Amino acid sequence: MERKHGTWWGVAIWAVVVLTALVAMPWAADGRLPERLATHWSVGSTGPDGSMPVWAAAVFPSSIWVALVLLIVVFVRRTDGAASGPAMRNWAVAGLLSGGVFLAGAQTSIVRANLDHADWRQADPVSVWAVLTSGVAATVAGLAGWAVTRRDRAPATPGVVTSGPNTEIPAGERFVWLSRTANPWLHWIGVATGLVTLAAALVGASGMVGVPWAVVAPFAMVSVVVLSCASVQVRVTEKGLSVAFGPLGWPVRHWPVQDIESARAEARTPAQVGGWGYRLSGMGTTVMLR
Repeated sequence: MERKHGTWWGVAIWAVVVLTALVAMPWAADGRLPERLATHWSVGSTGPDGSMPVWAAAVFPSSIWVALVLLIVVFVRRTDGAASGPAMRNWAVAGLLSGGVFLAGAQTSIVRANLDHADWRQADPVSVWAVLTSGVAATVAGLAGWAVTRRDRAPATPGVVTSGPNTEIPAGERFVWLSRTANPWLHWIGVATGLVTLAAALVGASGMVGVPWAVVAPFAMVSVVVLSCASVQVRVTEKGLSVAFGPLGWPVRHWPVQDIESARAEARTPAQVGGWGYRLSGMGTTVMLR
């Protein structure tokens, strides 16, 4: 239940972020845009052949986004109790990420094409590379969302573990021990720095300012590093121990079963290992998340 709530919180935040970007970009550059914006270019044409007022250019894609979010949320809620519910949530997250990135990319291209022109008919053409870039980015975002949500579906474990130091495993069956934990504060820091990166990248790509690499690069690096250290998944099978990091479950450290001499439980505090996240100290390698 906790993971499901976390997914819905993520969907809500993403919906608001994309909606804000779609509405804010045309209004933020309003002083440098014509009264009507070129919004449509036919294939092979030498210039734009369709336009909208600035307010409509902000409202139209925003309406599409709101309708997409509501449609996917209602569909997932209706299938939530079915056996296909978890799979539907995976595809819903992928669709929302992909759709949001594509719409934001299209809005960025429209603002950039109209920037500093007195009339919408003078707008720059939208290059094929811009369209392909938006499509590729949307596809990558969708695949990443699908991969992250799919990892949260723990495989079913056959059999029942009995109490005591030894467990008899029935013939033809195997036991898998799987555990996952995360630090919500590290997640929020990673998301916040990621949003700053996205905002700076969109503003730079729209042409309103030069690409602010001094902002994009550090915040992007912090976001990737923090998110990679914010969660961990541990799997024990007959092949040994595997520890996967981050929302994508990468990188992964693996210890073959023949290299494991013993296992025990220890109580440690962040102060003992040097803080939260992935730590190296005299006590060994520690992933401190709580």
